[in-house]
Amino acid sequence: MTKKVLIVLSEYGYWGEELIGPLSQFDERGYDVVFATPNGRRAHALPPSLDPDFIDPPLGRSVVSAEVAKLVREVEESTRLDNPISLADWYPTRPYTSEDDYLRKLEAYNRQVGDKLDEQIAEYDAILIVGGSGPIVDLANNGRVHDLILAFLRSGKVIGAECYGVACLAFARDWEHRQSIIAGKHVTGHCKEYDYKDGTGFLNTDFNMGPPPYPLEYILRDATGPDGEYHGNFGHEISVVVDYPFVTGRSTPDSFRTGEKMIAVLEDGLRRYGW
Repeated sequence: MTKKVLIVLSEYGYWGEELIGPLSQFDERGYDVVFATPNGRRAHALPPSLDPDFIDPPLGRSVVSAEVAKLVREVEESTRLDNPISLADWYPTRPYTSEDDYLRKLEAYNRQVGDKLDEQIAEYDAILIVGGSGPIVDLANNGRVHDLILAFLRSGKVIGAECYGVACLAFARDWEHRQSIIAGKHVTGHCKEYDYKDGTGFLNTDFNMGPPPYPLEYILRDATGPDGEYHGNFGHEISVVVDYPFVTGRSTPDSFRTGEKMIAVLEDGLRRYGW
């Protein structure tokens, strides 16, 4: 049976290779790929991720090959990303406790994001959260994204995330006990050495945030807790970690390997890799 993957993209910019790496792997295997964004707006690649002449400040070299830039442009110029699922239209967000008739609204919310959402994602085999700076804005602390990840987790499905998309895993947690779903797990993600000192930018705004608003490495170290571990693998060209059901990729160079390992989990039963 053909595998089906849901790919979640930021509306404030994704890093081109972090989409193309896994997507090209899924396409080669004939997977059915569906895209989603927070509000149903088309996602676009961050301009530096299309530019082979862009020098990444922390690494001091280009991180975009001409071949990858070409692949990203082909997707950008196609209609493939034109009509993503809108998470805002798919299911509700948790009501404020201050709202009128809060209990009835909470019951309705729980019906939508419980059994009903589980049924809606039954056709999917995996989810992937693509990285870049955009997820900092509209994915990392997005309650709907968290609920979607929790639904995949409840259903025992594969959950992939790259770069700053891994923040979604750290922040996704059950409302009652509020422990991160990656507590006790092994993950990788954007390490402190790779963070910009300045120039963290986004699409649809001229705002330069300077450095990232939070060091993802520190959050992942805390979220995994004493029984898990964050693996930055700084100094190693590739950092991809599989601790089932999670497949995490550190940053741009790890994108193709992330796709490969998601496929290995789906097709070959891989449960552990990279630690």
